[in-house]
Amino acid sequence: MTNTQNTMKTGYAAKRQAANIAIYIILTVMVIVWLFPIVWLILRSFSADGAYNAIFPSNWTFDNYIRLFNDYDAAGNPISQEDMPFPYGTWILNTFIVAVCSAVVSTLIILMISYAFSRLRFKSRKALLNCGLILGMFPGFMSMAATYSIMEIFGLKQSLVGLVIVYSAGAGLGYQVSKGFFDTIPRSLDEAAKIDGATRNQIFWVIILPLSKPIIVYTALTTFLSPWADYIFVSYFMKANKENWTVAVGLYNMLDNEHIGRYFTVFCAGAVLIAIPITILFIIMQRFYVAGVTGGAVKG
Repeated sequence: MTNTQNTMKTGYAAKRQAANIAIYIILTVMVIVWLFPIVWLILRSFSADGAYNAIFPSNWTFDNYIRLFNDYDAAGNPISQEDMPFPYGTWILNTFIVAVCSAVVSTLIILMISYAFSRLRFKSRKALLNCGLILGMFPGFMSMAATYSIMEIFGLKQSLVGLVIVYSAGAGLGYQVSKGFFDTIPRSLDEAAKIDGATRNQIFWVIILPLSKPIIVYTALTTFLSPWADYIFVSYFMKANKENWTVAVGLYNMLDNEHIGRYFTVFCAGAVLIAIPITILFIIMQRFYVAGVTGGAVKG
């Protein structure tokens, strides 16, 4: 009996080891597939030639990063940022302003709405929850034409202020994860604060928010990332107003038939550069981000 059990255990261990090896091989292949475009982009950003059909540069250079902020004409003379066909410095500033302002406004809206749905019980609560869930299923680009017309009526078309308003206006529909997080905070804290004479407003700002750092970070990161990387809406909203483009639209226009031969490696450098801040931000805030996701997934 003992020999039979040992044989079964050995066979089970061998099968488990083989399964783990197969899983690791599959995961390794997937990682290579996912990382290859990123590595290729980084390598091309240091290439001195403008070819985009090679992997390793024949000549290495930092000029592509320099040209993002100070391009050169055919004679090799520097062109100022104001006279450049692609003012990357202006675009990255626009992107930063829109992303930060949208993240601040959207985070406040989402947290307040989520807390209200989590703690308050009112007549239309379930109807509003269901309505928000249904509206959130529709892609945002369906409303682009109507949104542009509304911004035109108020004189905000092709402006950064209008862009911030548009990104922040629908933020309340993203309450699901934050509401789930607030549901995990004991209601006894609210009740104890009420007994001490605190108002609902004081409870939210003084007691609940200090305990909600993970969901605040999660919400801020997600609302920051959306305008930081968005292309579809900005390209429609800003149209030919190049000075108010964000980086996503500007980089895409570097790849048109007229400019791709001259600016492809510059595009690669711009794509790498714009990815650095958000990557560092995610690395620093990763534990709070994960805690916010898992905390918000406990209860709906």
